[in-house]
Amino acid sequence: MPQEDQPANPGVQLYNVVLILVDILVFFAKATYNIVMSLVHLVAPPEADDISQDVVLITGAGHGMGKCLSLQYAAFGTTVVCVDINEKTNSETVAEIKQRGGKAFGYVCDVTSRTQIVELVEKIKQQVGVVTILVNNAGIMPTHPLLQQTEQEITKTFQINVMAHFWLIQTLLPDMIQKNRGHIVALSSVAGLVGFKNLVPYCGTKFAVRGIMEALAEEIRSDPRKPNIKFTSIYPYMVDTGLCKRPHTRFPELMKMVKPEDAAAAIIDAQRRGLVEASIPKYLLYLNTFMRNFPLKNGQLLGDFLDTGVNSDL
Repeated sequence: MPQEDQPANPGVQLYNVVLILVDILVFFAKATYNIVMSLVHLVAPPEADDISQDVVLITGAGHGMGKCLSLQYAAFGTTVVCVDINEKTNSETVAEIKQRGGKAFGYVCDVTSRTQIVELVEKIKQQVGVVTILVNNAGIMPTHPLLQQTEQEITKTFQINVMAHFWLIQTLLPDMIQKNRGHIVALSSVAGLVGFKNLVPYCGTKFAVRGIMEALAEEIRSDPRKPNIKFTSIYPYMVDTGLCKRPHTRFPELMKMVKPEDAAAAIIDAQRRGLVEASIPKYLLYLNTFMRNFPLKNGQLLGDFLDTGVNSDL
């Protein structure tokens, strides 16, 4: 005859309950600590890291925000690796850094080509050293309704704004892990927090970048080797680099375009302080987080009130 199930040992049951209660108490204690430290850091941000011994690779370094980032990183004594598909403008950035007494190397590369990136990184390792900071800055932004976007435009937008991140991270991350030092900075956008008309593919790429960074950070956090790799996602509002050709806003003083020099300074400061996320201006990330607690229509009401975005370029 089959044996009847034996009743659970009351002592074991009590032990399991105590374990769960302890885990709950530890969870709330750690959560409270994290909240307190977050509030403290709002008033007193973490100390900025010394980056003078780092090698930073910046994509799209030949113009706009990439050029500003390159010049400002060099001012901290960082060795700057300027990467751009435009050899002329990239060389100009390198030359300007050297004229100011900085250390810079220039390389031409199509970041949508995984083969070119693999070859590039090997060349950089031999000629410069291991890259310890990656700034994925290169991007494009077609601005017209989705039904008027061509297959070529959409494909190119995802190749530059998303796929290049994969190829660069896959190629550079192993050496960062081996060196036990690395920081990956990704340029998302406010359009990676909120959807905008005339920017459907662009928003898709910037939301993707946000997801890539969050998932990768979790993957590295779970790595048993516990590598010292940091991740920072940046959400700039419209930056005055020429990328955003027809912006509009109801409140130009409140929502004015960001100067590329100011954006670059904010990005470097966020990276040096190890911030996981940062918007430019800072308040936009907090405003988005706050509004997400309310019905979607409230966010739409706020969007209608601010009336900010881009007009179609067609």
